[in-house]
Amino acid sequence: MGPRDTAETHRAATPLELLFDLVSVIAIAAAAAGLHHAIAEDHLLDGLLKFAGTFFAIWWAWMNYTWFASAYDNDDASFRLLTMVNMAGALTMAAGVQPFFHSLDLILMVAGFVIMRLSMVAQWLRAAFHDPSRRKTALWYASGIALAQVYWVGLMLGKPHLSEPLFYACFGVGVLIELSVPVLSERHGLTPWHRHHIIERYGLLNIIVLGETLLAGSMALGEITADHLDIALVYTALASLVILFSLWWLYFSKEDHLQEQRFELVFTWSYGHLLIYASGAAMGAGFAALIDIITHHSNVSMLVGNYVIAVSVALYMFGLWFVRDRFVLSGHMKHILLLFSAMIVAVPPLLGLEGVALLTFLSVIARSHVTCRLKN
Repeated sequence: MGPRDTAETHRAATPLELLFDLVSVIAIAAAAAGLHHAIAEDHLLDGLLKFAGTFFAIWWAWMNYTWFASAYDNDDASFRLLTMVNMAGALTMAAGVQPFFHSLDLILMVAGFVIMRLSMVAQWLRAAFHDPSRRKTALWYASGIALAQVYWVGLMLGKPHLSEPLFYACFGVGVLIELSVPVLSERHGLTPWHRHHIIERYGLLNIIVLGETLLAGSMALGEITADHLDIALVYTALASLVILFSLWWLYFSKEDHLQEQRFELVFTWSYGHLLIYASGAAMGAGFAALIDIITHHSNVSMLVGNYVIAVSVALYMFGLWFVRDRFVLSGHMKHILLLFSAMIVAVPPLLGLEGVALLTFLSVIARSHVTCRLKN
């Protein structure tokens, strides 16, 4: 398992990576479904906390595997088998999402996460053996990941003795431990990841996350029958498509992501995508909850559902500004997504979901106009 060539041409996602993404989307869908039901049952704050915890675990395991594969994927039998063990952990974690939302039951969530992470320990130990120049980096990764799993198992065992606020505080400590592992490890030597490959992999996961909104739009149309044509469902389906297509357009703009491979920029871009992905999945959950409200399966007000979508869209735009626009655009123009995100948060009481969709659409036109002016 030697290092991959960082200048390799035509480096693209492999069939195994796409299969790994398919398994990850099951876990993402489970987390979005948990948030959807929490919104519909008027448990928004509790649902958001649990969604944040589950989504972090899913994203973090996906991200660690993706960067490792970009640097060391040799597609041999051991790499494939360890990746499949990783997938088994993802499915276990997905099965644990519902118990976690219902009663903070950690058993399946932690078991699945630990399986995924221990498979990565084995991968890093292989890399340490076959890449002597980066052995210290690989061993820091392996030991850091292993120690973090000890913490999660300890949290799971100690959960019955913790109050809910203390549990979330301890969970936050675990998140900080996990986030620190790559930062500390890469200081001993950068891993040989491939820039174009990483950009493609992140874009593919973004498409998967936005798929939650497509599903919600389909659900809205599915609720329409010949005997009961509710125009609000039609508006919701159309708004979901306008917002989805606009956010896709904003992400896949002409300006390239991750234009430099500076240490600080790489971590800003990599970690900052958590906000983009989580808000994209939350937006899908918001649309699903809005359908429940329209069809009288929830007593939550329409304004709450509209605000969940508006805030999700605004955070998505803020995330894009944070990881890309403030680096690739210049002058006041680089803040255009910040301006639209602020307007989108303010518009639900005035124009409802249609206003959110309109402003999201206009943000694409405005940003495209700005970038064309800068090029000319």
